[in-house]
Amino acid sequence: MPFPDITPELKSVMPELRGRLLANQSLAELTWFRVGGPAQVLFTPSDEDDLAYFLAHLPGELPVHVVGVGSNLIVRDGGISGVVIRLSPRGFGEAGAQGNVVSAGAAALDKRVAETAVAANLSGLEFLFGIPGTIGGALRMNAGANGTETKDVLIEAAGIGRDGKKHAFSNAEMEFTYRNSGVDAAMIFTSARFRGQVATAAEIRARMNEVQNHRETAQPIREKTGGSTFKNPPGQSAWKLIDAAGCRGLRLGGAQVSEMHCNFLINTGSSTARDIECLGETVRKRVKDHSGIELQWEIKRIGIEQS
Repeated sequence: MPFPDITPELKSVMPELRGRLLANQSLAELTWFRVGGPAQVLFTPSDEDDLAYFLAHLPGELPVHVVGVGSNLIVRDGGISGVVIRLSPRGFGEAGAQGNVVSAGAAALDKRVAETAVAANLSGLEFLFGIPGTIGGALRMNAGANGTETKDVLIEAAGIGRDGKKHAFSNAEMEFTYRNSGVDAAMIFTSARFRGQVATAAEIRARMNEVQNHRETAQPIREKTGGSTFKNPPGQSAWKLIDAAGCRGLRLGGAQVSEMHCNFLINTGSSTARDIECLGETVRKRVKDHSGIELQWEIKRIGIEQS
């Protein structure tokens, strides 16, 4: 059942809008799981000023969600009411280096930012090479891998609030914790600056190859998946807890716990978003029953459950 089309009303109050507004746009192809319903409105801003203009004129009662490349996301089958904003590489995907500072737009792929750093002989950002997301997601989730997190290299981030005003955040003001930032969830990050350390390209490339080899040998990166499903509890590994609870290879509908890495859920080809989320909840229950530890979702889940 499609959502009511509210794009004509939005366009009427935003005559200077330059970005693209689409009604009832499917989101399944925008997520790595390849599942989920439509967005009532999908907005792709042209640039930072266009995004600020849109938010300043958007009716306050409409909910807003932001998606990147959908690598760590479940969109539920009923879709998402309100507005989904997707920053495009054309307006937000730039990346460059000057001195020991790497600058990147929020839509820049983490892997591309790592490549920008190595081209400038800057180390410290190799961990981004193994994260299949964008800088916006890295800022929101304090993304990390191989012992390094976003908080370890960030200088400052920029974003736009729900009222359309632009803001800047120092590293401390980001209030980073494990896989999270304390910045208001309504803030849409638009760019960031990172500090690297000078090193030889050969040294940096060797570390990046280690990151890539680890991903290829230990993670189901060629499957329809969403990356690490659950956060590691303090002093524990989520995958070990899941394995010990007998969940490796567990199936529900078209969803399966990966045989290769059991903190990854995969769409075997016929899964719904409900299958994936219910399988995740089944895993959480089994781990709690087995070890007494309650796993917390790392994958973001948004939208309406379909009955």
